[in-house]
Amino acid sequence: MSCKYAATLAQTDHRPWPLPPGAWTWRQSWLDLLFAHWPLGVDELRPLIPEPLEIDTFDGQAWIGLVPFRMAGVMRRPLPDMPGVSAFPELNVRTYVTLGGKPGVWFLSLDATNRLAIWAARKFFHLPYHRAAMRLSRHDDWFAYDSQRAEGEARFVGRYRPIGTPYASKPGSLEHWLTERYCLFARKTTPGGGRVSCTEVHHIAWPLRRAACEIETNTMLAPHGLGIEGPPALLHFAERLDVVVWSPAWVA
Repeated sequence: MSCKYAATLAQTDHRPWPLPPGAWTWRQSWLDLLFAHWPLGVDELRPLIPEPLEIDTFDGQAWIGLVPFRMAGVMRRPLPDMPGVSAFPELNVRTYVTLGGKPGVWFLSLDATNRLAIWAARKFFHLPYHRAAMRLSRHDDWFAYDSQRAEGEARFVGRYRPIGTPYASKPGSLEHWLTERYCLFARKTTPGGGRVSCTEVHHIAWPLRRAACEIETNTMLAPHGLGIEGPPALLHFAERLDVVVWSPAWVA
């Protein structure tokens, strides 16, 4: 195991629950990441979230996030990185849920360019990945992002940049509630209905920075029948986060 993942696993005081038993099975790094968040009504999200998951709220308010970034070092343990497979841009639409009081992330969609990564994520993690044509470039301190889904009209065009120096969010704050989550839930459809899985992840506490963002086009929520108005209510940036991932476990 490389030094960076050993250092990651050594820092656990910030986790809301202990590390899961057994060895982690996947690794990845999240780079040049933007969190763009908007408030949204619970009633709007409820039809999109399967039972028995509950929509998580902060002071009674649900939130939805748009997250463009780069993936790197994506590979199953203990294999090395594979050129053309282990690094690619990705764009997520996410909201926040609980199961039995355990908070996690629910992905409404994940867009990526890598066909093999999309196949693996759908098969092993039951995640709603879509193939897209994507471009991510840097101009000075601005990151320009352009994503067009291969099927349908889901598109995002915009640019963003960090502001200030990294900091740790304060427990009890909205930004801490939005970002410090250490599992994701997903649903696998079966002939009899569906099953819910939980995938545990671990990383150091988010090294957040303030951010600026200019959005030209955003139709990523339209396939879900959702609409948002105006610029994001909250913007955060993270330069890099090294992550280890455990295999999914059925929880419902």
